[in-house]
Amino acid sequence: MNDQNVTRQTFDEVMVPVFAPASFVPDRGVGSRVWDTQGKDYIDFAGGIAVTALGHAHPELLKVLHDQGAKLWHIGNGYTNEPVLRLAKRLEELTFADRAFFANSGAEANEAALKLARRVAFERFGAEKDEIISFTQSFHGRTFFTVSVGGQPKYSEGFGPVPAGIRHLPYNDIDAARAAIGPKTCAVIVEPVQGEGGVIPADPAFLKALREACDQHNALLIFDEVQTGVGRTGFFYAYEDTGVTPDVLTTAKALGNGFPIGAMLTTKELAAHFKVGVHGTTYGGNPLATAIALKVVELVSDPKLLEGVRARSEALKATLAKINERFGIFSDVRGKGLLIGVELTDAYKGRAKDFVTAAGKHGVIMLMAGPDVLRFAPSLIIPLDDMNEGLARFEKAIEEVVGVTALAK
Repeated sequence: MNDQNVTRQTFDEVMVPVFAPASFVPDRGVGSRVWDTQGKDYIDFAGGIAVTALGHAHPELLKVLHDQGAKLWHIGNGYTNEPVLRLAKRLEELTFADRAFFANSGAEANEAALKLARRVAFERFGAEKDEIISFTQSFHGRTFFTVSVGGQPKYSEGFGPVPAGIRHLPYNDIDAARAAIGPKTCAVIVEPVQGEGGVIPADPAFLKALREACDQHNALLIFDEVQTGVGRTGFFYAYEDTGVTPDVLTTAKALGNGFPIGAMLTTKELAAHFKVGVHGTTYGGNPLATAIALKVVELVSDPKLLEGVRARSEALKATLAKINERFGIFSDVRGKGLLIGVELTDAYKGRAKDFVTAAGKHGVIMLMAGPDVLRFAPSLIIPLDDMNEGLARFEKAIEEVVGVTALAK
């Protein structure tokens, strides 16, 4: 097919309609700026949903992509490869873990974690210990198992009977967690900051209570760090700042800076329950993805970079507070590091999409976290000039939505 003339309308003609993409079509990006097919430039505050943590076209990642791409892309898991072993070693040096399993996405990493938890309980305690506890408004992926474990029923309804043995509790409710976690519980899965559920940080006391209850009842504590991991909260993994260490950690999104990769990290003792043939993947842990991820890990784990995330976080929150002094449309600005959620006041409830659309018109790529929350997940190394330019454009978008003309500053 030689006809390469494609537009946003082409999407509606050729794609399954599970997405409703913006009216513009991004074409290329450098750092925190993106240009569409018409040449218009945007400041990227979305990062591909907290993925491009080092921005677009990072020169060191491009070099790894080229060098490894010229050597070996894929070999399959009947063999191992040097990049995957180096990445596993590095992630284990940086965390509590001493075993890694690599997949292609956060959903697959969570699928592996949940299967491991069920397997551990089955082999250690028998078939009765199978209950998985999750939290309302949580999000753990789109496979049928992970979407059933996730606490947003709209994503699992209409696909037939959901897997049994899954229970949802209110997030940050210590009493409810203590009452529910018991002898039948095999795992508790929790996000240190609920991302899709509205950018809601976990109370450290809540995570501590989960850890204690899991220990008491021989259940595994799984931290879903798909969105919070790899520097996003100002720590390499968010658990480091909670005083709580999980038994299993899942990671993806920023791990490959846009190249698809996910991982499940755990201990040697728990990993032993995944014997040869019990779980698997075709692409997971391929040399191209893991070589890129290793460079991402090297760059993001630098203490100076993580310090920069925390500094940018304060600057971003301060400017958002200033914007709110003018408009009074945010009821809350919350989150950690460069995962920030801005909740809209009652007058603008349900209108997050309107702000995202207006932002696009004014040259800002934005995210939502539900209909009432705007989400900021920019590059961890976004230049302050770009951040300020993006926030100025965002302010123009707000003016458009709320119907005010620019006021004298």
